[in-house]
Amino acid sequence: MDYDFAITGGTVVDGTGSPRRTADVAIVGDRIAAIGPGPFPATETIDATGCIVAPGFIDLHSHADFTVLGHPCAETQLAQGVTTLVTGNCGLSPFPSHDSGQAGAQWPDAYGFGDAVTAARPAVNVGLQLGHNTLRVAVIGNEDRPPTTAELGQMCAIITESATAPGVVGFSTGLIYIPGLFAQSDELCTLVAAAATAGLLYSTHMRNETSELAAAVEEAIETAERAGARLQISHLKAMGPENWGTVNRALELMDQARIRGVDVTADVYPYTASSTDLSSRLARWAVDGGLSALLERLADPETRIRIADELRSRFGRDIDPDGVVIAALPSGEFHRYIGHSLSEIGADRGTDAADAALDVLAAHQGSVSIVNHAMSEDDMRSVLTHPQVSVASDGAMLAPAGPGRPHPRSFGTFARVLGRYVRDERTLTLEDAIRKMTSLPASRIRVTDRGLLAPSMAADVVILDPNTIEDTSTFDAPWQLARGVRDVFVNGIPTVSGGDLTGHRGGRLLERSAA
Repeated sequence: MDYDFAITGGTVVDGTGSPRRTADVAIVGDRIAAIGPGPFPATETIDATGCIVAPGFIDLHSHADFTVLGHPCAETQLAQGVTTLVTGNCGLSPFPSHDSGQAGAQWPDAYGFGDAVTAARPAVNVGLQLGHNTLRVAVIGNEDRPPTTAELGQMCAIITESATAPGVVGFSTGLIYIPGLFAQSDELCTLVAAAATAGLLYSTHMRNETSELAAAVEEAIETAERAGARLQISHLKAMGPENWGTVNRALELMDQARIRGVDVTADVYPYTASSTDLSSRLARWAVDGGLSALLERLADPETRIRIADELRSRFGRDIDPDGVVIAALPSGEFHRYIGHSLSEIGADRGTDAADAALDVLAAHQGSVSIVNHAMSEDDMRSVLTHPQVSVASDGAMLAPAGPGRPHPRSFGTFARVLGRYVRDERTLTLEDAIRKMTSLPASRIRVTDRGLLAPSMAADVVILDPNTIEDTSTFDAPWQLARGVRDVFVNGIPTVSGGDLTGHRGGRLLERSAA
């Protein structure tokens, strides 16, 4: 038979972790048709001599559900070889909406948002998760209280219904964010059990990533164990110098749970800075009721002093104000301080970092994104090398240019692992790194036709130069694409050819298996 495409002369790394081998790959339609010595007669032959041929990379932790409709070309992802994004992480999703809900929740249900993604014709595949924070806002609001029996039942019903929608693969929590941080064990276990019954993965941005990291891991594992859920611990890390090294205990807890039969894994990005909302660094009581309530408290002098004092008490313990840098905020008084730390802003204004943080929040309606330099390289390597940890970006940016100084993880996560930690430092083997980017994340979301190079699998394929693959995005100049990816196929559609976008977009909503 004649094939549509034959990729010849390349070194195949198939995603299983098995040793690389020289082989040709043939594609027909949206499937891999054959792998072997060839020849495979084809309409188009692509010479991959000197290159690695691998499954398209799967980013298990993305926030691109808030950017994919506006920029479906997804250049930042294709430049790294990423062909699938799993969105809806950290308890945040664009559905379900509510009249008094949070910004970004525009669709009443997963069906509506999935239809919008399909209509946008994304260049990459997209998996959806229902976010607990968004769900809680829709049903309860931003109040610090447990749900009533009726509200809990309503949330469970929405989870069950969402699981039937195309593309939905998981349920997520973000337990440092409003209003997820108000949820207690019984609520979480009930909702996660509903998700597990519906076949969904449970992914969590845990309640603490600083001095109480081990307790947060224990809570996540206990929740999954009680609920009978598959657990994904998101972006595992320890923030603050006095907490460095505690990731080893977190990994031990994960290993012990796996021995007991709990299906738990984690993911990590290869950087020593995180990125989040500045408001997440405030005391729980200060954000009760959401950002509007926070702004009212900041307008009251006595309450503001209390908020500042509690924030200040964390400095030197689990927050370093020198490392908290403004990444993005709406236009306004402090826009010129993008790229500056809280300490620098305070010094420039003749105040301290705590008051500077509250000044920025008050002036920009509480909507302030930060990059937080607070992690250890040794910790990151410990997590990265664990066999049950996937590579994931926690990124959101799909466009190659834009405002602000977003975290470089959107632009460079996968290329950075392959360039720095595989080729240059040999922290990982190429085979294991690619397994962490392909078959391991695919197994977490029960997508059985992606993540491997094998006959009958979806033709998501990346061809990259192992000698030149590298991330170029930096914290000071983040808007730069990765280098070294030469060709990308998404569902058999040539999306990148010779390092250039073809203009074709072949992405789809994911389909998960029932078991």
